[in-house]
Amino acid sequence: MSLYKLDNKLLDTVALPRRRRRKNDGLTIKPLTNVIFNILVGAFAISAIIPFLMVVSISFTEESAISKYGYRLFHTDFSLKAYEYVFSASDQIYRSFFVSVVVTVLGTILCLFMTSSYAYPLYRRTFPFKKFLSLYNFFTMMFSGGLVPTYLVMTQLLHLKNTIWALIIGGALNSFWVFIMRTFYSTTIPESLIDSAMIDGCTEFKIYYKIVLPISLPALATLGLFTAVGYWNSWFEALLYIEKAELVPLQYMLMQIERNIQYLIDNAHTLDTQQLEYMRANLPAQSVRNAITVIVVLPIALSYPFFQKYFIRGITIGAVKG
Repeated sequence: MSLYKLDNKLLDTVALPRRRRRKNDGLTIKPLTNVIFNILVGAFAISAIIPFLMVVSISFTEESAISKYGYRLFHTDFSLKAYEYVFSASDQIYRSFFVSVVVTVLGTILCLFMTSSYAYPLYRRTFPFKKFLSLYNFFTMMFSGGLVPTYLVMTQLLHLKNTIWALIIGGALNSFWVFIMRTFYSTTIPESLIDSAMIDGCTEFKIYYKIVLPISLPALATLGLFTAVGYWNSWFEALLYIEKAELVPLQYMLMQIERNIQYLIDNAHTLDTQQLEYMRANLPAQSVRNAITVIVVLPIALSYPFFQKYFIRGITIGAVKG
């Protein structure tokens, strides 16, 4: 009898123990746990949206009702005085809105281009100055030149005062974004893909433009939204470099409106009784502040759904060690 047949007979006579299947492998969520989790997430979402709904409600409320009842989610005294006050200088606010849109679009495009192009050579292992540029980028994260040298460079060296580029250049490169993009390249794009493209005759620029950028759309979309929010909310650069009214961005103009209201409130004691009563009746101080918040937040909130699908993948790229 051959050894092969003997082994088969032994296998037939020996009963092998069956492995018991685990009832719960730790990955299955029980129905009760799922319900509790949904309730907690729903409660958190409601608690996050209620403050913004309250801001919207107050912006459409009479100033007298706010003074009488305080901040409430629902008011019965509907009013558009706050928005009428904000849009009273319609030409200037539309011009400022256009300036903010241009600064946000151009600044975001420039920042994404410079960030991705800076991170690409740091990702390539054959780049000879990789360590130096990485150290240089890290050094700028730890130490800053300060406000006065920055102002002198922008105004005396680059001569960008009272130009729209003064609102853009300052945020055109983010050192932290560079490391995030390098991490994304390292964890997403294999070196073998780059080597294959070079064997096929592609240049470095063509590899970057045809291969790297299309693959990097999730990271670029996520960083682009964060960059756009930063440019949209920026007003300090306008305070430093802009004196022309036609170049004032929306946020700085709205801040000036709030300052004017606060100035009138602080100096109300200098007015006579009739002027004081008129100011109290026609100056929507509290509702204007909330209307300004709505005007600033609304464009970013409306753009968020278009980038939502990139968030889960894009935000987590910074958690991977590069």
